[in-house]
Amino acid sequence: MQENYVANFVQSIFDCLEPTERVNRVLVLSGDGRYYNDEAIQIIIRIAAANGVGKVVIGENGLLSTPAVSAIIRHLNANKSKLRDNLLAKPEEECMGAIILTASHNPGGENGDFGVKFNMKNGGPAVELLTGKMFELSKVIMEYNVAEVAKEPVPLNKVGVITFGKVKGFDHNFSVEIISSTALYIDLLKKIFNFDAIRKLLHRKDFSMVFDGLSGVSGIYAKALFLTEFALRPEALVGCDPKPDFGGGHPDPNLTYAKQLVQIMGLHSEKVPEKIPEFGAACDGDADRNMVLGKKFFVTPSDSLAVIAANYKVIPYFAGGLKGLARSMPTSGALDKVATKLGLEYREVPTGWKYFGNLMDAGKLSICGEESFGTGSDHIREKDGLWAILAWLSILAEYNKDTGKIECDRVAEGKLVTVEDIVKKHWATYGRNYYSRYDYENLDTCLLYTSPSPRDRQKSRMPSSACKKKKKKK
Repeated sequence: MQENYVANFVQSIFDCLEPTERVNRVLVLSGDGRYYNDEAIQIIIRIAAANGVGKVVIGENGLLSTPAVSAIIRHLNANKSKLRDNLLAKPEEECMGAIILTASHNPGGENGDFGVKFNMKNGGPAVELLTGKMFELSKVIMEYNVAEVAKEPVPLNKVGVITFGKVKGFDHNFSVEIISSTALYIDLLKKIFNFDAIRKLLHRKDFSMVFDGLSGVSGIYAKALFLTEFALRPEALVGCDPKPDFGGGHPDPNLTYAKQLVQIMGLHSEKVPEKIPEFGAACDGDADRNMVLGKKFFVTPSDSLAVIAANYKVIPYFAGGLKGLARSMPTSGALDKVATKLGLEYREVPTGWKYFGNLMDAGKLSICGEESFGTGSDHIREKDGLWAILAWLSILAEYNKDTGKIECDRVAEGKLVTVEDIVKKHWATYGRNYYSRYDYENLDTCLLYTSPSPRDRQKSRMPSSACKKKKKKK
């Protein structure tokens, strides 16, 4: 970690906010558990105090998923006059947003990636105008403010409030509150889905599942959901202990990096296990992305989004209907066909979840997604991996209420309706969309424009070493 990197960038965030937006306000602060997470939290606590923040709310052990952070922000700002669980000490306090320590699906560890992300008070990612301003300021910043509020590091492993008194220059007391990392988020999911129906499915003798947390923060939520709420056996979970280096892996839920899950689900061409679960799923490092698998069957992110939208009625949260649908530009048109058949408005947006958030805030969007394994709804302002997984389990639960309900030649009376059955039924109803995605990672080259004409630029590929030095003309 470059010296003062975190301090400089965090101070740049505060410098881009008006005093009325941060003084005596609540800041949510946590991360996905990657390397340097705890150290960064201690630094940010002191900088927040020095910049007038009234309270810092932190997940237990410094852990919160990105979807959980969004849920907490929205809960705080929606319930200022209806306090619950002592989450706010004063009704007049407002949540200014959150600083999330994550690099999403990128590798962690001492030589891995680290990220600082700011979410706004609607719970969604900061808009480009603000992030651009923060970045430019971080390149020229000359100082940052620090308040020595504690001689020892603030303990992150005990739920409760620590009050430090007044900070020089401000009239309010500064405090830190450690909250349960999972309680509020799990409570939200209970209000969205029919947990009884999902529980009944999960305990069918002919149904089994596995979830892979890829050693990211989703593991603590998976344990709260599948072990505590649904009473599954621990064998249903793999990679659900968060690790600073994600177990040496790449926490990206796709066929390339979720290798253990892919093999368990029988998608590995060389080694197919004798017993394969009916349902498999994974989330990335900060739990906002997801991958859904059936037995020997991969559901593309674009198809997953379309299937969820087509079956929205099985989710109690959408009992009043959908406001609209949307997808990112690279995502296939499978969702468009669903919207057309349902008579709903649908939109295509640039890549970036903040564009979905704008539509949600305007009351024009209910379900959305992107081909990079991100799916979500307007219950928060971030994509939500576990939400998508529970949506799929809800669909499976509905189709399996009455055996043989789905019209498919492969399903005989009394047999389990599978992920593959549901997707193929969707294709038969709406048609099938094909697309290809190509990822280029860690390339040791750079692209240089050799023609000054913007209409006719010829790109020449040169070694990366050539990009680092540019000789001055004498």
